[in-house]
Amino acid sequence: MMVTLTAFADEISSDLTEQLDVLESTGIQHLEFRGVWNKNVLDLTDIELEKVRETIRAREFQVSAIGSPIGKILITDDFETHLTKFEHAIRVASHLDTKYIRIFSFFIPKGQKAEEYRNEVMNRLQELTHRASLSGITLLHENEKDIYGDITERCLDIFKTCSSPNLRCAFDPANFVQCGVKPFTQAFPFLEPYCDYIHIKDALFEGNRVVPVGQGDGEVKEVLRAMLEKGYEGFLSIEPHLAQSRTFEGFSGPELFRVATDALKDLLSELGQSWK
Repeated sequence: MMVTLTAFADEISSDLTEQLDVLESTGIQHLEFRGVWNKNVLDLTDIELEKVRETIRAREFQVSAIGSPIGKILITDDFETHLTKFEHAIRVASHLDTKYIRIFSFFIPKGQKAEEYRNEVMNRLQELTHRASLSGITLLHENEKDIYGDITERCLDIFKTCSSPNLRCAFDPANFVQCGVKPFTQAFPFLEPYCDYIHIKDALFEGNRVVPVGQGDGEVKEVLRAMLEKGYEGFLSIEPHLAQSRTFEGFSGPELFRVATDALKDLLSELGQSWK
């Protein structure tokens, strides 16, 4: 039984060649494709997408998921325009030979309660899930801070209300920490049945600072142990955020990326887990 390591390679560099060189040097042959050449994946031209596809294929890499910004708009923003972008995300996923698209559940206006927008969130997510199902795509909801599904109860609400094999959980320990939630103790027991993907990111409650995995309050070792004990053989996606963290991207640079990767490998070794 093995897990597969993947990563947000745009945290290494904006240059595709450097992204792949560093991944290769760490023994990683997958990437969660979020951006390249200082452009988000969904903003690339058809020619640029084809160049990405040809390059990663030639170097025998594979895309684990599209790290899209779908759902990372205000719940009060226009949805029809966003649906057009989502349809493009489906085409990009197909072009890059992945079945997964990472999504979010919409930012809540500051000073307002998430519950006030619940129905609209669910309507939008159900529409996204329906369209994904028609294309054989699986959506991975990430528990990002300040969106509807940022804490355990609302994440669970999403998965129960939009119950579908085409909407699953991308479990992010650091994001739970930044929302004041203990990832393994307070979130994982409820969300485990929906977890198909794990983001490898850790953080401290004090200051919400992101740190290498295993050095924070993310209870990542406990999450991984529990997933491995149930036979998990999916992706562990390294998202270090060790230098910068922005709304639509993060950055670490080659050396800090290696620090993050080594920290995960050390953790897997402690758990007696092999990886590829």
